[in-house]
Amino acid sequence: MDFSGKKVLVYGAGKSGIGAVNLLVKLGAHPVLFDEKPGLTGEQMLAGVDEPGEVTVCAGTLPENIAHALDLIVMSPGVPVDLPRVRAWKEAGLPVIGEVELAYRAGHGRVLAVTGTNGKTTTTSLLGDIMRAAVPEVFVVGNIGNAYTGAALRTTERSTVVAEISSFQLETIDTFRPDVSAILNITEDHMNRHHTMEEYIRVKEMITKNQDRTNTCVLNYEDPVLREFAAGCPAKVRFFSSKHTLDEGVYLDGNEIVIAEHGRKTPVVDVTALKLIGMHNYENVMAAVAMAASAGVDLNLIADTARRFRPVEHRIEYVDEKRGVIWYNDSKGTNPDAAIRGIEAMSRPTFLIAGGYDKQSDYDPWIRSFGGRVKKLVLEGATKDNIRVSAVALGFPEEDIVMCGNMHEAMDYCRDHAEEGDAVLLSPACASWGEFPNYEVRGDVFKEYVRKEV
Repeated sequence: MDFSGKKVLVYGAGKSGIGAVNLLVKLGAHPVLFDEKPGLTGEQMLAGVDEPGEVTVCAGTLPENIAHALDLIVMSPGVPVDLPRVRAWKEAGLPVIGEVELAYRAGHGRVLAVTGTNGKTTTTSLLGDIMRAAVPEVFVVGNIGNAYTGAALRTTERSTVVAEISSFQLETIDTFRPDVSAILNITEDHMNRHHTMEEYIRVKEMITKNQDRTNTCVLNYEDPVLREFAAGCPAKVRFFSSKHTLDEGVYLDGNEIVIAEHGRKTPVVDVTALKLIGMHNYENVMAAVAMAASAGVDLNLIADTARRFRPVEHRIEYVDEKRGVIWYNDSKGTNPDAAIRGIEAMSRPTFLIAGGYDKQSDYDPWIRSFGGRVKKLVLEGATKDNIRVSAVALGFPEEDIVMCGNMHEAMDYCRDHAEEGDAVLLSPACASWGEFPNYEVRGDVFKEYVRKEV
């Protein structure tokens, strides 16, 4: 699509929206930046825009004369696509795409794209490191914190783009076609946005929408939804498995990650040599191995990079040991399934700090996973009452539940009551919104507290 001279509405003034505006200006379009967040000013919206004089800003309301003169809508991932005005645009035949689709159309090179409920950031980061060791031009973008639109015009036919793609971003793809894709797992999340599990699954599987048998999709053999999806997947499927020996794919054999292809089985890396801990992380490594191998990377280089790779920030991240108590930051555990991975990685009696924004999640599977590891369940945020009710109903001792007004109060409680040999784990099972702008800020606040207050 030629964007030159087109009037394009960018809906949402967050990081993705600003990236889209900056790219559209460079493409010769006339962007309109619109955000209806209460109290947001045009000056605030333009703060990250490179050429503000080229951008029309609409804060709060969208004038009718602008709304009826648009050629294209670019949705920021944080804005729901089922809003009445968005449905009306679609019904009127106006193209509605997202920031990822915009960047893909403007960019070049091959694309390796990772989605899934959990593990996306670790897998994307490791895959990015592997590809950087293998080829000269690599861009790690997407939901990982670097807007794809910011890199698109720097890509060439020699580039490799490694992208973390969320379900919100997949809702608005059109021609986006990864050379290698991966769906790591699918468990309940974002029900407040997708409404049903069926819709959430459909959106996640859309990463393969435009792929064919010349492309590869890496799937988790242990996920029943994905194993079923494999039969109808338009791409060539490559499985990874933590529990089964595969004739073709990547699997865990004792402590060894093995790749099986064309009747040959080759050990890649021993997980005891990794700096990552926990079976969920071994699955992330296997997914990255499968994707990199599918992209033609040498197995020895993959193994060397995996051994050097350090855990990503905010994901079961060791913070410090103070007075015999180890503090872990798992702020990226923003849903119950992710938080299960966090608590399963604990080997000490654990003070678990949890709670936050209500995404209408089911907390029962997470509570059942405690397995005697949780010494105190320290709750805060909008979901604390719901979690307490679920925990008590499932037999967790009510006297071991601590209700706090905010995260600082929760951290104070853990500082004052955790004993030598215990662990304190921030793994909220909930989003951070309301108390913090994102999980990164929540995790940073936690780490700063540990370093200064404990």
